[in-house]
Amino acid sequence: MIDRNEVPKVNAGSMADIAFLLLIFFLVTTSIETDAGISRMLPKLPDKTNKPAVKLERNILRVSINASGELMVDNKVIPITELKSQTIAFLDNGGASQSEEGYCNYCQGQRDAKSSESPQEAVVSLSSDRQTSYGTYITVQNELAAAYNTLRNREAQRLYKIDFTEMEALYKNSETPIASKALWKQRIKKMKNLFPMKLSEAELK
Repeated sequence: MIDRNEVPKVNAGSMADIAFLLLIFFLVTTSIETDAGISRMLPKLPDKTNKPAVKLERNILRVSINASGELMVDNKVIPITELKSQTIAFLDNGGASQSEEGYCNYCQGQRDAKSSESPQEAVVSLSSDRQTSYGTYITVQNELAAAYNTLRNREAQRLYKIDFTEMEALYKNSETPIASKALWKQRIKKMKNLFPMKLSEAELK
């Protein structure tokens, strides 16, 4: 005789297997979005065994960012849009006279005796406040890098009829023949020697 008050039981033995299969299906078919970082090489730690070389003040372009994102270059507040042109003028100044060692014969700047002697001596010192936004800091870095690349492009066009940035792209291209890579590597190194990137990132204030 069937007891009508008895609650029917459901066989849940296979439910766990079904849930497990659904979980695997979800993990395999779902793409998880991740934030892409910005490729930046951090400045090297100072070597405490060697004393830093003493630089003349004329060879240092001081760039600082305050907490509000305002930009100051050599104690003058300027918009970020002017940073690239001012950095180019500083790097390309060629202030050393022809009689001095390190005279830059390819520089096309004003040759101001109060500004940098040569690209090899020129240093850009970048400092920022702890409250400076990350976006502003990266924008300033990009403008400084663009200044160096503009000058390197100019010299690469003068010597090889090709932009420096294009040479770098060809060198990094996996389809470029090994013999050509060696040539591009040599020319890229020469452009970097003509305008070496000496960017000093000071401690946060």
